[in-house]
Amino acid sequence: MTHQFRPQADPGSLVASLPDAFADWFARRGWAPRPHQLALLEKAAENRSALLIAPTGAGKTLAGFLPTLVDLATRPPAGKAGRGPHTLYISPLKALAVDIARNLEMPVAEIGLDIAIETRTGDTPAHKRQRQKLKPPEILLTTPEQVALLLSHPDAGRFFGDLKTVIFDELHALVTAKRGDLLSLGLARLRKLAPDLRAVGLSATVSEPDDLRAWLMPQTQGEPANLSDLVTVAGGAKPEITILDTEERLPWAGHSAVHAIGEIYAAIQANGMVLVFVNTRSQAERVFQELWQVNDDVLPIALHHGSLDAGQRRKVESAMAAGSLRCVVCTSTLDLGIDWGNVDLVVNVGAPKGASRLAQRIGRANHRMDEPSRALLVPANRFEVMECTVALEASTIGAQDTPRPKAGSLDVLAQHVLGMACAAPFSADTLHDEVCSAAPYTSLSRENFDRVVDFVATGGYALKSYERFAKIRRGVDGLWRISHPSVAQQYRLNVGTIVADPMLKVRLASRKRGGPLGMGGRVLGEVEEYFLETLVPGDTFLFAGLVLRLEGIRDNEAIVSRTVNEAPKVPSYFGGKFPLSTYLADGVRGLIADERAWSRLPHQVSDWLALQKWASVLPARDELLVETFPRGDRFYMVAYPFEGRLAHQTLGMLLTRRLERARLKPMGFVASDYALAVWGLGDMGAAFAKKKPSVGDLFDQDMLGDDLDAWLAESHLLKRTFRSCALISGLIERRHPGKEKTGRQVTISTDLIYDVLRSHEPDHILLQATWADAATGLLDVGRLSDMLARVKDHIRHQPLDRISPLAVPVMLDIGKEPVGGQANEEILRENADDLVREAMGEAVGTSAVE
Repeated sequence: MTHQFRPQADPGSLVASLPDAFADWFARRGWAPRPHQLALLEKAAENRSALLIAPTGAGKTLAGFLPTLVDLATRPPAGKAGRGPHTLYISPLKALAVDIARNLEMPVAEIGLDIAIETRTGDTPAHKRQRQKLKPPEILLTTPEQVALLLSHPDAGRFFGDLKTVIFDELHALVTAKRGDLLSLGLARLRKLAPDLRAVGLSATVSEPDDLRAWLMPQTQGEPANLSDLVTVAGGAKPEITILDTEERLPWAGHSAVHAIGEIYAAIQANGMVLVFVNTRSQAERVFQELWQVNDDVLPIALHHGSLDAGQRRKVESAMAAGSLRCVVCTSTLDLGIDWGNVDLVVNVGAPKGASRLAQRIGRANHRMDEPSRALLVPANRFEVMECTVALEASTIGAQDTPRPKAGSLDVLAQHVLGMACAAPFSADTLHDEVCSAAPYTSLSRENFDRVVDFVATGGYALKSYERFAKIRRGVDGLWRISHPSVAQQYRLNVGTIVADPMLKVRLASRKRGGPLGMGGRVLGEVEEYFLETLVPGDTFLFAGLVLRLEGIRDNEAIVSRTVNEAPKVPSYFGGKFPLSTYLADGVRGLIADERAWSRLPHQVSDWLALQKWASVLPARDELLVETFPRGDRFYMVAYPFEGRLAHQTLGMLLTRRLERARLKPMGFVASDYALAVWGLGDMGAAFAKKKPSVGDLFDQDMLGDDLDAWLAESHLLKRTFRSCALISGLIERRHPGKEKTGRQVTISTDLIYDVLRSHEPDHILLQATWADAATGLLDVGRLSDMLARVKDHIRHQPLDRISPLAVPVMLDIGKEPVGGQANEEILRENADDLVREAMGEAVGTSAVE
């Protein structure tokens, strides 16, 4: 049943019903409880679960915890030793849990409450985690992985038996990924251990509230969705967002925004505290280094991203809380909910890739509901200017584009099944009902559930003869239990759904005066193994804000020393590259097609679009423009789907197969978020004119059938996805007691198993999970299918005798060498100049490219 919040009592009476200590605290602060905070108090009194949607600065955190604090202040003392936690707070980020603990301790101390508040994350020392199990705090702030760990222990029933409330912060960020699947299964188990459990979801950015309301509640197969109550907070000051109209020359391609470093630094000088957001960790390293180069005032500027050592991250967070920093360059590690001091300005370097992500980042500034947050968008190239313009308009109207939750992943379910067996023997019938009460798994068939259980028990038909894959067994009583105590130990070492590329620790070598390098220096963080394997001793790279020289690799550590080098390599982090949202992609297509809207763009961009209209054509909003032209001894085709890099990469692979069959001799392709370029020895434009093939046939939807299957059978992309599924499901363990497999060892193991399953059990449950992941993630098949359907009969082929202005950015990616430092910027600029002069003809002077 849907319950929109309507106060059942006069707000004044609700305030009066607050315990005196709480009412006095609000009065001393000069505050009054806000209606939504009282609303959650009312929901708690009725033991109803609720989703609170409120803008940043509205006091969501206090609203979520206020019922807990009131209940703990008024409940009688514990009648037994070892009473479990009253409230579990779960956040997607370790830093957020630490921040909430710090901010929650203030009202608890000022009200005079005797309440223990503790965090439990991957950074919490083992001895403290063990003590928490024996003497739990009343409020435990933790992460999804720690919940799964706690639920896997035999004493989980005792530990969670007194649990009254579970609070999910930034719920929208939890439910759309595999972490959300694992957490939903954990919530289903928590409801079994504590039947009166109340769930509270907190979120500032929600596109489909009913998705989150269903996620919070137990579901029943075959019945309408069971929704939590909904409490919404209207209003909040509109953010003040500007797009940097740089006085420097705006690049055609690239993502570093080095051209704007001086202007970013000027913004830091003019404000008290600035967060500079970037989209990847490698960008963070580069931007931080560039800012230090121009930091003539020696302002305190720090760096924060997920690969840095936890101790260094905590130092930065503490310095932020103390107000001793002027700027932090950061990635999505600080996207969510952090409230450290007064952030005066958020600078987003590069395109935001999503309207909801931009709103989330802007919300890090100010944290006062009645005053506007301030943000500066810094596009790194000309296409990104248009993306930022559309994102700015989305912010004005409050548009959201958070992805919809998907059906629960089967590899995650396999992990959970094993975790439940570690806790206690289970009945398949009972566990199936419990699993199906979790919203992502409410459509799970009994057949697929039994296949997952069989997979955990045997590894599947093709692997059942190998004893090491037998993790659980069924006893004569019909219950499933772990096959050996070591299975539980292995499970707890490998729990979780975050599968990053294999990492090596980066340790700073110690050196005594005049002596050799030692190995006892401090750890700076971790870098992807494959990146370090591309280096040789003596190579330099940027990390932790330092220029480092690789001295050697020992076991799982890269030994480095500090050095000075003007052109270091930059860690090529795989993680952190966000896809362009469908909402922004459609907006960019509309902006290009509407010439009247160009007046909102900087002149460098509007002039560029005007040059494209003069030299070629611009696509209508519902069209796919395909340009063909010769250049040197090659022929090129450039298409502009505006559907994101992943969909374009898949499209490029399939197009080259078709062009090969048409004997047009394709040689390669490159893809960006906005365009796709294919080149080869055959004249594609002439072939399209003769309809051999026609451009419509080339982009026909049937490429997602046999062509896709044939390509996937030959490619290594599915093997990469299978590796993640194998690790999450527990088929392959990365960590073992006292040792850890290298990335190469894991890859060899998973590749061998993948080949066996493809040959002997193609319908294996893990291959099914792999395809589901690839279709929505690595390959983005669903989005590609939607695009091909949208442009059917709306494809415009424009034959040209030379490159067009719109093609310049993607053409710059062809054959681009990974040159670091200022040399890379200069090479890009020179190549862009050459291409634009070529596009406009030799008669056009320098002004055409400025």
